[in-house]
Amino acid sequence: MAIKRIFACCICLTLTALIAKAQHSIKGKATYYSDKLHGRKTSNGERYHRDSMTCAHKKFPFGTLLRVRNTLNDREVVVRVTDRGPYAKRYIIDLSKAAARQLNFLKRGVCPVEITPISPDNIPFRAENGEIIPKLNLQFQDMTMYPVPIWRQQQILQEKKPDPTEIKNIDNKKQ
Repeated sequence: MAIKRIFACCICLTLTALIAKAQHSIKGKATYYSDKLHGRKTSNGERYHRDSMTCAHKKFPFGTLLRVRNTLNDREVVVRVTDRGPYAKRYIIDLSKAAARQLNFLKRGVCPVEITPISPDNIPFRAENGEIIPKLNLQFQDMTMYPVPIWRQQQILQEKKPDPTEIKNIDNKKQ
């Protein structure tokens, strides 16, 4: 009797895991934005740029990262939701032109895709646990040094150094 209950629980857990996984990926057809929309504001207030990896979706919140996979050639891109749409019932997502180029369906115009939301814990391109992530030592550089050629930098530094006699004069005035 106890074995039957354990077996039934295992089957239920397996089925719920499969159903939950199936709910996370959405299959349908994708299109891409027209060039006429380049530079216009999207629903979240940002300007659309055809070379950015963005998309329009009806239900996902703005800023959600989506992994979009072309089911014909198995190419994948990660895009960010910045707009609402598409409003045609037969399409589930509108992609930017750059994303469509990466998925290789510019000539066709329409493509069957599979959409999977990316959770914040599962960021793409994050180093695995075994990989060593180098620490970056970020230091700010004086802005006057940036556009100046190297052969001129020493001369500018000499000009910026105060004359030691001027420092003494300042100290004398304070006393």
